[in-house]
Amino acid sequence: MEPSADRLATAAARGRADEVRALLEAGVQPNALNRQGRSPIQVMMMGSTRVAELLLLHGANPNCADPITLTRPVHDAAREGFLDTLLVLHRAGAQLDVRDAWGRLPVDLAEERGHRAVARYLGAAAGATEGGSHSHTEVAESPAARTSRMIEI
Repeated sequence: MEPSADRLATAAARGRADEVRALLEAGVQPNALNRQGRSPIQVMMMGSTRVAELLLLHGANPNCADPITLTRPVHDAAREGFLDTLLVLHRAGAQLDVRDAWGRLPVDLAEERGHRAVARYLGAAAGATEGGSHSHTEVAESPAARTSRMIEI
């Protein structure tokens, strides 16, 4: 583990978008693991959509799973009720139909916590992608188009 990975993860966890940008522009890898074995997108402040956008624009993996709990950033955003962050993750290719180690989908976590708007979005997104995963359409979309859409949020 390199100290710069820890600095990026810490800045992401604290929602410090300017610091995250500076570290990424200095070449710190967006998927570098910190001392605890977590990537910046896994520990980012879920309410900071700007941090999420920066990490994703620089190549962070929106589908990285915790090795023990199998939770992904979409699980965290859904559980905590951060619809804006969930939208950014989803538009960047995050899968919404993945289960954690306890078999829970992001929509299950949103419903458990009473985040109705998040649960509605997840339900609608699941209905819109029946017969095929949303991630297939994201892969076909150019990175420039995806970046433009993310910045519009």
